[in-house]
Amino acid sequence: MAPSKANAPEYSKDEKVLCFHLELLYEAKVLDVKQKDPNDKGEGYLYKIHYKGWKNTWDDWVSQERIRKLTDENKELASNLRKDMDAQRRAASGKPSLTSASKKRGLGSDAPGSSARGSEDRSSVAPPPPPRGTKRAREIEGIDKEEDFMRRPAVKIFMPDALKSILVDDWEKVTKENKVAPTPAPISVTQFLNEYEEAEMVHRRPGSADADILEEVIAGIKEYFNKALGRILLYKFERNQFFEWHRQLEKGHGDYAGKTLCDIYGCEHLLRLFVSMPDLIAHTNMDAQAVSRLREELSKMTQWLAKRIERYLSVDYEHVGQDYLESAKPT
Repeated sequence: MAPSKANAPEYSKDEKVLCFHLELLYEAKVLDVKQKDPNDKGEGYLYKIHYKGWKNTWDDWVSQERIRKLTDENKELASNLRKDMDAQRRAASGKPSLTSASKKRGLGSDAPGSSARGSEDRSSVAPPPPPRGTKRAREIEGIDKEEDFMRRPAVKIFMPDALKSILVDDWEKVTKENKVAPTPAPISVTQFLNEYEEAEMVHRRPGSADADILEEVIAGIKEYFNKALGRILLYKFERNQFFEWHRQLEKGHGDYAGKTLCDIYGCEHLLRLFVSMPDLIAHTNMDAQAVSRLREELSKMTQWLAKRIERYLSVDYEHVGQDYLESAKPT
């Protein structure tokens, strides 16, 4: 009796696919398929993989989590992951490896978009302190103690050059031109994430692990953004704008009832979160497999965003009034 569609293998014998080996995706072919446990169809399948251009001695039985469909989008992801790996190796060998945006403007590792930048550019802006007697929650759930950070390796997330350039422009507009991104944003972080999820879910089988992971990643980004925005994502000049919105959302009246910062801010600030993600992930207790999968999902998201800059990142920054300028002056 043929397996039901729900229990059928995701990939078939002789299908050409992409398969992860460590952190990179390689073109491969499915040689054979078998159930993990013949007595339990719910356990899923294993696939015997032959990597294109590799000797047969590298053929291996792998789980479905390591395999991806051979689509143009996934081939582009594979290419970008390889470019990132090459850049990391060049950096480790001591050879200079600046992004095209940084070369263009003469910026190095302290440029906007680099998580190595100094604290003088982007300020930690926490929400107003809680009333006395209330217990102060951890700033970002799952984050380890600061001293544990240096023991963890950095996690590289692919950032297309087009987005790096926008990060540089964002820094200049806020810190040099004294402008701010409009809020509420024409397209909020929530709307962007929902539209991305809808577009990406078409490529994932309903009820599959891939679909569940996408939902978890989207929900996690929203939570991280809401908690991280005021603490690590803002420039000093944006403090007053943030405090005003924080007060409005705390009141929760009228149009702002049930809203969060994800509903107010746009993708300009979401890009800053993506830049900070490697350090945030390095502080968590996620295992290597979970980190690798999250890295892949975030890389696919930035890749998708980079192709839709006109829709999500073409907003005109606003000049602020004299009152704002006066209140934003350093004390």
